[in-house]
Amino acid sequence: MISVSVILSLALAPFVLGQSNNSELGIEAIEAHFTNAGIVPSLLASFDPSAVLTLSYNGVGNISPGQALTNTQVAPIPDLLVTPANSTVQLTGNYTVVMADAGPVGTDESQGQTRHWLVNSVPLTGDSSGFNVSTSTGLAITDYAGPAPAPGSGAHRYVILLYSQPSNFTAPDGLNTPGVAVSTFSLSDYVKNSNLGPIVAGMYITVEAGTASFTPSSTAAVVTSTLPAAQSTGSTSGTSSGSSDAASPTGNTSSNGAGNVFASLSKTVAAAIFGLILL
Repeated sequence: MISVSVILSLALAPFVLGQSNNSELGIEAIEAHFTNAGIVPSLLASFDPSAVLTLSYNGVGNISPGQALTNTQVAPIPDLLVTPANSTVQLTGNYTVVMADAGPVGTDESQGQTRHWLVNSVPLTGDSSGFNVSTSTGLAITDYAGPAPAPGSGAHRYVILLYSQPSNFTAPDGLNTPGVAVSTFSLSDYVKNSNLGPIVAGMYITVEAGTASFTPSSTAAVVTSTLPAAQSTGSTSGTSSGSSDAASPTGNTSSNGAGNVFASLSKTVAAAIFGLILL
């Protein structure tokens, strides 16, 4: 007779696979968004995250990449949740959270960025299904300051990144004590000089005040149905913008995928239990 544990293991296999595929799709989508929005290679030379960062503002909910928000909506400190791409990604130790204003698409990043948030020694709490990024217990070098771009300066891209913080991390002078005000710095220099590890996850939003006094650079759309992870799961998710579209590129895919997985799981478990009874 086949044991109950074996049957349940087989029944749960599609569910585990579905979780992995959804996370991988989320990573492929955010990589495409960062490229299409010019964040790569203008701000970041490369972007190869190992986890999905979920950004949530009180009163707004989960944010999609490049979602257009108002100054009021982004005033409170957001909640951050990070989900590993798969079981091989181990999230342990401390991390650094940074939020930088990369300006409108086409901005010359060699001039530096405005730092809106910088927290070192941030722990993660939770498990592989989702780790809370506990910024409140980290060392806040620059407290969170909600985006407030100058009127007419266009839609600014505010990039939130989670970096691995290794044991040899050493914050550079001027950014090694709490209470440093919002100011301009070079994100690339900070990462290099402090020995920060690789980027674990990232997200970005856009905030604009008034009407741009110039013609912003155009960006291409992200078609999630063309991404490898979407094709492997049979997703038919459509096009989503890489700059200001409020529709999440992974939202419908993840929801539908999860629903299909749960439906499949229910049928499989039922069939397995029925087969066990007959045995």
